[in-house]
Amino acid sequence: MRPRVYLAGPDVFLPTALVRAAALKGVCAGHGLHGVSPLDALDGEPASWAGLTEARAIALRNEAHMAGCAALIANLTPFRGPSADAGTVFEVGFMRALGRPVFGWSNSAEGFTERTRGFLGAAATRGADGAWVDGEGLLVEAFGLADNLMIEGAILASGGALFTAAVADGARWVELAAFERCVAAAARTLAG
Repeated sequence: MRPRVYLAGPDVFLPTALVRAAALKGVCAGHGLHGVSPLDALDGEPASWAGLTEARAIALRNEAHMAGCAALIANLTPFRGPSADAGTVFEVGFMRALGRPVFGWSNSAEGFTERTRGFLGAAATRGADGAWVDGEGLLVEAFGLADNLMIEGAILASGGALFTAAVADGARWVELAAFERCVAAAARTLAG
């Protein structure tokens, strides 16, 4: 039986989300893994969930999917700001708390500090000590990492890895080279 891996990421918001999920699952299958999308139906979903709001049912379904997976592969490509999608970041933490390996990939090779400064624009200035601060005087995280230190820290502590790629403009939600490298690493780890 192929190890099941949960495919977290903002890909679910694409207008072609089901096509994208099929492509991601295809890459996983090519590496001997069974990709599980947040959009997948949940086998044995409790009848009591039928009365829940759609948002609550989705949250419970996604947690159940993750609980049934051996690892997580997270698309950490910056989403609507300089950092990864907030829901995806929750899923990274959820799987880390379960003690499962977490792998990440991003179609941005630019560091988190640089992306944050770009997002802030002229509001990013040097403080008296030379550190970058925002318009409210709050410190800009500057550790030379791909994203917030807790995201990368969780991935590395879980035994996973993070892969980034610089992609052409317009290819951020299409290019799969970093994903392919990430899936290959997850497959090696899970083969153990």
